[in-house]
Amino acid sequence: MKPLRPPAADRSLPHTLPARRCWAEVDLAALRHNVGALRAALPPGTGVMAIVKANAYGHGLGPVATALHSAVEAFGVANLAEAVELRRHVAGARVLLLGPALPEERPIVVASGLEAVVSSLEEGHAYAALGSAERPARLHLAVDTGMGRIGIAEPKALALAKALAALPGVRLVGVGTHLPSADEDDAFTREQLTRWAALAGALREAGLVEPELHALNSAGTLAYGATCPGGPGWLARTGLALYGSAPLPEAQPRLRPVLTWKTRITLLRDLPPGTSLSYGRTYTTPAPMRVATLAAGYADGYRRHLSGAGAEVLIRGHRCPVRGRVTMDQILADVSAVPGVAEGDEVVLLGRQGGEEILAAELAQKAGTIPWEIFTGLAPRVARHYLERK
Repeated sequence: MKPLRPPAADRSLPHTLPARRCWAEVDLAALRHNVGALRAALPPGTGVMAIVKANAYGHGLGPVATALHSAVEAFGVANLAEAVELRRHVAGARVLLLGPALPEERPIVVASGLEAVVSSLEEGHAYAALGSAERPARLHLAVDTGMGRIGIAEPKALALAKALAALPGVRLVGVGTHLPSADEDDAFTREQLTRWAALAGALREAGLVEPELHALNSAGTLAYGATCPGGPGWLARTGLALYGSAPLPEAQPRLRPVLTWKTRITLLRDLPPGTSLSYGRTYTTPAPMRVATLAAGYADGYRRHLSGAGAEVLIRGHRCPVRGRVTMDQILADVSAVPGVAEGDEVVLLGRQGGEEILAAELAQKAGTIPWEIFTGLAPRVARHYLERK
């Protein structure tokens, strides 16, 4: 029996395609602007840890980390695979794994000089066995002050920090906590930050002057950064706001959206009244309507929950309503009010066109989700293009 051979390449196909159908433009200058805006909300000297997990919130891990490596003090990722990918682009970058590493991942974490979060003395001992005086395991103690996800219980945190700092082969480089509701519950967050400040003071009084202290996320930075302890020896871990989406609407003017998501009109049709559109026939034209077919769908990340939810797209600077259900590869928009519209026109799904803008928060609200999910839901087939806008 002859072995199967792969088919020969089809040389009639082009190496590059002549046009873009669905893509995202990532403004690296806006990204750095937002770092500056976040620093301005913090006490002078406070460091910024850029959270670039989940492919830099869908913006592209490698290009984002490369653009930010000289603008921030450290990076935060979710897991070892993301840390390894980041280091491929920015050699020697300081990287914290925000979630616990698996036991079999710990040797790589230590050997690579990555930083790991621990919640227990048992984890500390496991890392100590892998570290040495020349290459200690670089650890951050997570303290649970209200998130309930990882971390040592707050009353036990000081004792555990002392124990970790005393372990041979370990360097305690950070102690942090997480704010679960900085964008929703002001009273709880203020009380949580008061407890955190007291713990931070106790750590310093105990002689633990080296670990950097960090608690503020994007909402915490924008809402409480100016009134929280900070300066040298403190970090803020900023994610969503870094990408120009404010978790607090009143802070949005301080930020510049980084990502513009575009597609194209592939077809225009003039439809009579009574024409049903898309799956389920959930929308029927009430009058003569010019309908554009767009080259994007839920396989690109345009959420199906936007069907019938009042979603709009931007075409020639006009807001155009999405009609019928979002399908896997295409959506329909009413362009009856847009003069001069043509097949091939650019369509903005997220971002600015002319005097109109669709923010991630708007799409999220209409889809019944959050901006984080809008960004991270952008599919791999949405090509990312990187530029520097003035």
